[in-house]
Amino acid sequence: MALATTGKFGRTRNRAAGLSRAVDDIGRQAVFFVRALAHVPWALRKHPKEVLRLIAEISMGTGALALIGGTVAVVGFLTLASGGTIAIQGFSSLGNIGVEALTGFFSAFINVRIAAPVIAGIGLSATIGAGSTAQLGAMRISEEIDALESMAISSVPYVVSTRVVAGMISILPLYSLALVASFLAGRFTTVVLFGQSSGLYDHYFSTFLDPIDVMWSFVQVLAMAMLVMLIHTYYGYYATGGPSGVGTAVGRAVRLSLICVVAVTLLVSLAIYGGSGNFNLSG
Repeated sequence: MALATTGKFGRTRNRAAGLSRAVDDIGRQAVFFVRALAHVPWALRKHPKEVLRLIAEISMGTGALALIGGTVAVVGFLTLASGGTIAIQGFSSLGNIGVEALTGFFSAFINVRIAAPVIAGIGLSATIGAGSTAQLGAMRISEEIDALESMAISSVPYVVSTRVVAGMISILPLYSLALVASFLAGRFTTVVLFGQSSGLYDHYFSTFLDPIDVMWSFVQVLAMAMLVMLIHTYYGYYATGGPSGVGTAVGRAVRLSLICVVAVTLLVSLAIYGGSGNFNLSG
């Protein structure tokens, strides 16, 4: 009280207040995430039509985005580009030491463990996640969420849990498309553009494509989808400050979700593959 009255140590008090607000915000997010996940069964039971509508909207898009196929097209183009880039870099780098025949191994190894999951997570954040934040933010500032509560409709299951479920369901076919696109791009670049034998490429690709790695990559993407949807719905649900506040919420949500995508990739890789990568190349 004396410090507050005299105004001493202002910088220290400001830092302490900022730290306190940050801790409060983390706790608020944790409570919101638990509420959203706890209401998932309720959302599936009470609002199945809303979940189906959101799945269709997420997958194919609405308005102008639907003209190019929505999130399907965005994720497909991103993974096509990343798969081709990996093939180019792999063929060039491995060719420097005379083992460009292993480009098929490079594509199977990098795409499944790193490139495709990260690209799918980025695409999810930039399309589905950002759209969810904007939608919920618009609903918040126009008092639509308050109107739901006034009609005795719990807003968290209806507008949050349904989007989390829709995002996690939609990511499965989207990620399957991403994997196939990255594989096709790698093969096309190596075989057609660089002229490597298709049999040679397919041999090393199929030899080092481990089905267990593919399964773990789906688990990794599901974890990413859950975090991305929770983060984006949180910032949209609590958006304030009118249209500019919604834009700020979208920016903050995208920033945090991209960090979480990379963090999930790191943690899952360490947990599953360890320091050695659970891989041996010999022969």
